[in-house]
Amino acid sequence: MALERADSRYFEPAGPRVLAHRGLALDVPENTIASFQAAVDVGAIYLETDAHATADGIAVLVHDPEIVVDGVSHAVRNLSLAQLRQLDLGGGHRVPTLAGALVTFPTARFNIDVKSEQAAGPVARTVLAERAGDRVLITSFDEGRRMRAAGSIPGVASSASSQRITRAFLGARAGSAALVRAALGGIRCVQIPERHRNVRLVTRQTIRTFHRAGVEVHVWTVNSPDDMHRLLDMGVDGIITDRTDLAIPLLAARRS
Repeated sequence: MALERADSRYFEPAGPRVLAHRGLALDVPENTIASFQAAVDVGAIYLETDAHATADGIAVLVHDPEIVVDGVSHAVRNLSLAQLRQLDLGGGHRVPTLAGALVTFPTARFNIDVKSEQAAGPVARTVLAERAGDRVLITSFDEGRRMRAAGSIPGVASSASSQRITRAFLGARAGSAALVRAALGGIRCVQIPERHRNVRLVTRQTIRTFHRAGVEVHVWTVNSPDDMHRLLDMGVDGIITDRTDLAIPLLAARRS
């Protein structure tokens, strides 16, 4: 089933593109409005982030299921939004809501990793409420979470879950665009590490095969300029990085 229609602007214009991994957190906490602003300030268009849900069903942007403050662990799913907002991540920074981030950065594209089953519904409802479906990409390692969130947002872009990536990679390694398309079912993007354990996922052949299948290849998490150049030379479409401050000017220089 094809989940993505032409009304998603997420992949426009064509890559390569830089995705700010949890914003730019050189001197502020990751996944905060400040880290997203820092990334935007150096030219980022794409903001990668993670979503959990509070006890009262609000999508919030935080990577781990628990937040540790002053040695005390707080489970996000057990806190109301009001309780969560009392937690200081450092320097007065708080966990943002997805809605707040979408409103604060109305022209940014958001790559949202749905981190829990509990978050899938709130993420979808928030994206719909903010009419942001055309500038969002939904991803999750888990296929059920990805389907629950992406399947509720008409036309939204998504990237492949671990289950689909495994099948798609086997097709790409065999050089079969048809097998890749069959594995991904209309999904237009895979986001993968260069290597998984002892297996090299990103090669010129796998990139070419994904491209023949109409699929973008984004690689995480790439922080070395040398690695950025090497992967871009190979033809990857996206660099997911903690160092947007390095990647944005590097990409601009390559285009000039």
